[in-house]
Amino acid sequence: MSTATSSRSLTATSPSVRGRPAVDWRVRFAVLSLIWGFSFLLIKVGTEGFAPFQVTLGRLVFGTAVLATAMAVKRERLPRGVRTWAHLTVAAFLLNALPFSLFAYSELTIPSALAGICNATSPLWGMVLSLVALSEDRPTRRRAAGLGLGFLGVLTVLGAWQGFSGLDAGGTAMALLASLSYPVGWIYLRRTLAGTGHSNLSMTGAQLFLGTIQLALVTPLFTTLPTSFPVVPLLAVVALGALGTGFAVLVQYGLVAEVGPTTAQMVTYFIPVVATVAGVTLLGEQLSWNTPVGAVIVLAGAALTQSRPKAAQS
Repeated sequence: MSTATSSRSLTATSPSVRGRPAVDWRVRFAVLSLIWGFSFLLIKVGTEGFAPFQVTLGRLVFGTAVLATAMAVKRERLPRGVRTWAHLTVAAFLLNALPFSLFAYSELTIPSALAGICNATSPLWGMVLSLVALSEDRPTRRRAAGLGLGFLGVLTVLGAWQGFSGLDAGGTAMALLASLSYPVGWIYLRRTLAGTGHSNLSMTGAQLFLGTIQLALVTPLFTTLPTSFPVVPLLAVVALGALGTGFAVLVQYGLVAEVGPTTAQMVTYFIPVVATVAGVTLLGEQLSWNTPVGAVIVLAGAALTQSRPKAAQS
């Protein structure tokens, strides 16, 4: 999901592309958009058979399995050093355990389409935080305008003029908090683990492993062992982890290495579109007019906040 927005920070250690990939990058870009867009539908289906923490745990288990397999094939080693693992533990919480759990809990009470739209606010939160935490990110008129436009879109999605009626405040707040957690985690990684020399695959594999341990410790405290394993929700959790968390990360790495982070991160703007179409057509979710209109405004604002002078773009 919003991992796409962090692609700019991946360039320091992304390997160069060797030879021409068998599949055109545009096809892989479209596949990544579909996978991450459908993730919100998979979360909704998964929570119909399992508790939110169980959905998140399953997601991390299957995602970690995919990355572990990729590491074995490429003969990658796990990072070394107590300091590195300590920082990765924090990153696992901020980028995986916390947002994945919040999205799962939020979709108990809000449509998957709305969760996908809330996810699109991550670049907005990221800009606000980077202005405070990252000295190299300077505000410009265009980015400031994008920030204002983006939050106007959020208010439109929420229906602020009608007192936010018709929305579950708790579920919406959890989805927005999950979207905020991503840029907090990305900035933390940039400030603590940039330039470590470890590959992205190695770092992310370790991070997902640590997130799995975190959920494995927490889940038994708040849930009971399922008495049944309904097929459709179980398949949704497997797909969410193996495709939406593991395979999608590998596709993203390839895109960043081939076309650069600026182009690769554009996938962020297609995710809520796919999530909305999937939720409405496949789950029969009902959306009022202000939700898709607000989503368009959010995406326009997010695009402006990510824009940079041509000389600065990768």
